Parts: sequence; C-alpha cells; structure tokens
Amino acid sequence: MNLSRIVMRLARNPGTEFAGGDDHRGYTLTAPLTADGHLDEGAFAKARSNCSVRRFAPDEDPLDGRLNRRGQRWFFDYDEDGTADDEPVHRLGEHRFAVGEYVTVTDEDGRPLTYKVVEVVQRTA
Repeated sequence: MNLSRIVMRLARNPGTEFAGGDDHRGYTLTAPLTADGHLDEGAFAKARSNCSVRRFAPDEDPLDGRLNRRGQRWFFDYDEDGTADDEPVHRLGEHRFAVGEYVTVTDEDGRPLTYKVVEVVQRTA
C-alpha cells in the first residue's frame, strides 16, 4: 500500500500573530492519497494504524498523533483514550494535497489557521 508524506507549514494568517506565516510551524502527515491527491478513504480504512500526524513548532515539543475519521469528519487525534476531535480540519476530505494548496486547521485554542502544503512524497508502507 502506498502512503504519502505530506508537509504543511503555517501560511500567512492576517489578524493573528502569524500575519506573515511561519515556516517553522506546521504538520507532517502520513496518509494514503488518491491519484488526484485527495485522502483515499478506502485505503485509509486498511492503513489506519499507519496514518499519523506530527505537529511541530519552535516553542514546543513535537506532538505525535494520528489521522482519524468519524463519519465524514477528519481530524488530528493526539489522545487515543479521548473521544473529542483534538484538532478538526476544515473539509479535510475535500482538500487536494498538492504543493501550493492550502488547508485550514483549528488549533487547540479554537482558532482556524491556514497552512500551505509544501511537500508531498509518495512512499510504500
């Protein structure tokens, strides 16, 4: 099964302390993608345990979690025992993961922040 490594970095977010963006803040995802760059729901069901997320920022330790799905909602999950969406991602299932595309993640403070996809590398699991 093919999984992709996707790197997203904080894009410009006017009206926040990240108005100019921050290349040192972001996420690294491991997930299966379709040929056109969308999350592959069928492959995800088979590779769920291999689908991960890592949040990184210069002022905090990296936080490792997993990509998760409940119904049609995708989210980043950092607490295996919890039932809450730790970081919901706006319409993640509709996003195309290709360099230059944008994704909105709601942070732990409830703020929607925009991230830019800067790298997509396919690898075999």
